[in-house]
Amino acid sequence: MGSMIIGVPKEIKDNEYRVALTPGGVSLLVADGHRVLVEAGAGAGSGLSDDEYRKAGAELLSTHAEVYRRADLIYKVKEPLPSEYDLLGEGQILFAYLHLAANPELARALIRKGVTGLAFETVELPNGSLPLLAPMSEIAGRMSVQAAMHYLERQQGGSGKLLAGVPGVPPAHVVVIGAGNVGANAARIALGLGARVTLMDRNVDRLRYLGEVLHGNLVTLFSTPHDVAEAVALADVVVGAVLVAGARAPIVVTRPMIASMHPGSVVVDVAVDQGGCIETSHPTTHSQPTYVVDSIIHYCVANIPGAVPRTSTFALSNVTEPYVQRLARLGLREALAQDPTMAKGLNVMAGRVTHPAVAAALGMEYQPVRPS
Repeated sequence: MGSMIIGVPKEIKDNEYRVALTPGGVSLLVADGHRVLVEAGAGAGSGLSDDEYRKAGAELLSTHAEVYRRADLIYKVKEPLPSEYDLLGEGQILFAYLHLAANPELARALIRKGVTGLAFETVELPNGSLPLLAPMSEIAGRMSVQAAMHYLERQQGGSGKLLAGVPGVPPAHVVVIGAGNVGANAARIALGLGARVTLMDRNVDRLRYLGEVLHGNLVTLFSTPHDVAEAVALADVVVGAVLVAGARAPIVVTRPMIASMHPGSVVVDVAVDQGGCIETSHPTTHSQPTYVVDSIIHYCVANIPGAVPRTSTFALSNVTEPYVQRLARLGLREALAQDPTMAKGLNVMAGRVTHPAVAAALGMEYQPVRPS
């Protein structure tokens, strides 16, 4: 396979300051003989200057449209927004977080355009782990508690409880539903801040493991609808952290459960970019992060890690860069044939839906690609 032209556009989602590729990543791709086109200002939100990209060997382009027009591979963080749909070209490869199960409009646009959509969030190792989602899950899990702590403050509309409590006054009760990467990190930070934490999941082995490695005031609880309802009713903070790879998140916290909570409590639905696991949640943005339902504050920002882009950009590019290098070196067909982990990331190709969970969520036909 010869050289590939890799385009890195500036993110245009509300308050999205991450960038897909660091200057260090640029130099690796350029050393492999590829051309890297970076939109001017793409790294500014993460504290990375155009000059750093230029020194690493990138070509700086002044417009968004030009990056899309010239690149074989569009490498970005978040899914394209409607204003970008028409910039995508047939046969172009798009490598980003896509979350198509929760976004039928984008799925239809990619199908109509004949784009090859590789989604970070469905790249899957043989053990079922999601290596390109993991660092963002870690950040979102940690930040979910940071956000909840802030919104518990009275001037934010919260109940006025200190997460840690103080001697003689009990700490706040944080219920974390889902013990994957997000949930484990949320529990870890909440415990570190001194909260009382109930961690719920349906995988007893996972609960056993986390019960051993996490320290502090932790109770683990097998997740049934009855037990979720009881825990939520007594919670000051609920973190929804339930994920089914590629699929729409299942609803585990119902509206009546939300209504049972003490007024001024906070819920954070980290699964909102996959449709949400709390019935009353809908996506919010960093510029308007919260809303209130039944006197309960909902924080449902769909790109939580975008608030800490200096950390997030490096954490994300650390894990995605090797995949881009392989993709550019081998070409799409060969990379998918050689790497089953990357092949799991293929969501749409040549007008077909190529991931079973995405097809099921969208009510479309699943058409697997035969590796050539």
